[in-house]
Amino acid sequence: MASDELKNLYPFLHLQGQEPSTIEDLASSIEQKVALGLAEKERFFKEKANELVAVSQAIAAVYKDKKRMFAMGNGGSSCDAAHFAVEFQHPITTGRPALPAICLSTDTAFITAVANDVGIDQIFSRQVESLGSKGDGLIGFSTSGNSKNLIEAYRKAKEMGLTTIGLSGGDGGIMASSGLVDHCLVVQTDSIHRVQEVHLVCYHIIWDLVHTLLANHRGQI
Repeated sequence: MASDELKNLYPFLHLQGQEPSTIEDLASSIEQKVALGLAEKERFFKEKANELVAVSQAIAAVYKDKKRMFAMGNGGSSCDAAHFAVEFQHPITTGRPALPAICLSTDTAFITAVANDVGIDQIFSRQVESLGSKGDGLIGFSTSGNSKNLIEAYRKAKEMGLTTIGLSGGDGGIMASSGLVDHCLVVQTDSIHRVQEVHLVCYHIIWDLVHTLLANHRGQI
């Protein structure tokens, strides 16, 4: 983010030698951040609506074939991966079936074993190799799109015939340019917070669209 943008978001940090008027300045920065967040969401969903539908169709196809989704991410994005998985495993809307979705960021013993013995770049690919099968789906979350362990997992997933999906930020990074990801939704901003905010809304919408697409297949999955 450019320095001028930072000054606009946090004006009280640039008051040379002055004490900030805490309540007024903080309230103003809140308003600006919320406005930026709303603008980013509006732009993204206007531009990416068709891609969002395509992602939802791809996930629905996985479930129609009675297969599973796997989710992965690092740091804050690992929380998004876990959130994605629990939305499908434990639907909060009455009448919508629970669908298999496994977060690959939560098995501490497996992750630390692989990281210690082989390297952190393999923590997701080893799980894809051992748990995945042709026809499953793999979704990854990354604010930069450059996480090596996600890329290695996508590589393994493509070898095995999984559908691959990515949510990224900035210019999409390696995730968008590698050719390993079938569908890549890129939030084109350098603000990590704005990227993650859009990702959250994204997978909530995806969840809803997938269940809509599966409505005529209930009882068959």
